Amino acid sequence: MTSEHESRHEDVSTGEGEMIEVALQLTPEISPTHGNASARIAEQLRMAILQGEYQPGQRIRQDDVAQRFGASRVPVREAFRTLEADGLVTLVANAGAWVSRLSLAECDEVYQTRERVEPLLLRYAMPGIDEAKMDRLDELAARMQRTESVEEFLRLDREFHLGSYESAETTVLGDLVRRLWNTTQHYRRAFTLLLDEHSARVVHDEHHMLAGAIRDGDADDAERILAGHIRRTRLGLDRHPEVFDLTPDLHQRKA
Repeated sequence: MTSEHESRHEDVSTGEGEMIEVALQLTPEISPTHGNASARIAEQLRMAILQGEYQPGQRIRQDDVAQRFGASRVPVREAFRTLEADGLVTLVANAGAWVSRLSLAECDEVYQTRERVEPLLLRYAMPGIDEAKMDRLDELAARMQRTESVEEFLRLDREFHLGSYESAETTVLGDLVRRLWNTTQHYRRAFTLLLDEHSARVVHDEHHMLAGAIRDGDADDAERILAGHIRRTRLGLDRHPEVFDLTPDLHQRKA
């Protein structure tokens, strides 16, 4: 057994032949005898990926995860399949899992998809957004504007947007949007780090305007604001192709 919050180091290729050592912090072991082991392992890994503890293209070794959580390989494999369905990892037969990564062209395509489908999902959700949820959206917008922590901003931003879609009754669209959000998490982090003072102010203003349109029940205005908000991130990332060059190359790591 390893100690609580123990660090593990792993070499990661930068894609240019250079190796960097990454220290990973994982939460304490989960006993497979308590509840669904694979679901718990998947949840812990999901949080680690979304919080940036694993980088795009970085390998997650099945044996390491099994040992860390005191589990057999079976629940780990099931957890990997869950994360693949979430869009968070790519599985390679007989090799393991790699954190999903996008090229600039792939990221642009995902964001263009989001520009079109998220406003529709919001329209579906708006009739079910009650006063308490509207107040929560206002609170989240204010907290995002106050925080100086990138990770806190990302957490609040995720709750703000995905929370605004919660009441939508859809069979496909909701799951699709959550998957698209998962695959772009790392790149939203990169975009946030690139924001200057003016750009950050615009992002915050858009959050407040979106919350206002939702409160007013103006679905047309809410859709317009949201589409522009997503487009702004896409265009910002398009101007910084170096963001996509700093992550390990999955295909080089299949060998």
